[in-house]
Amino acid sequence: MRLTKFTDLALRAVMRLASSEGDGGPLTTREIAASVEVPYAHMAKAISRLGHLGVVDTRRGRGGGLGLTALGRRASVGWLVRELEGEEEVVACDGDTPCPLRGDCRLRGALRRAQDAFYASLDPLTIQDLVSSPSGPVLIGLSVRPPD
Repeated sequence: MRLTKFTDLALRAVMRLASSEGDGGPLTTREIAASVEVPYAHMAKAISRLGHLGVVDTRRGRGGGLGLTALGRRASVGWLVRELEGEEEVVACDGDTPCPLRGDCRLRGALRRAQDAFYASLDPLTIQDLVSSPSGPVLIGLSVRPPD
């Protein structure tokens, strides 16, 4: 299974936010995008989705920025990836030109079980698990904040 670029960006964002908590104030979308070297517009879309999911708190204006919510700190990585990727099948058997084997095919079931196993392997992990050493110090080192 392969994750979309969108999910990859969203995971990078929450990892960056988790690693920076208590480290000099909230980050902005622009700072996160720069630190993980992705276009601002792409990161903004990912941050917006994370906000709608209740994982990231966004505050506008002076003193604003981004922060992880309580849900964002304790959420399962498996849950977050499911929410970002959707529950679509790995293969599209019922598309515009349905597969003639779909009624008696074993592949569809095998791929569904593999997809379920993929998510199940991510379910025990939290974002906090992902930013523990050695990843956390590397993420903190990605900071692009200008000196005060």
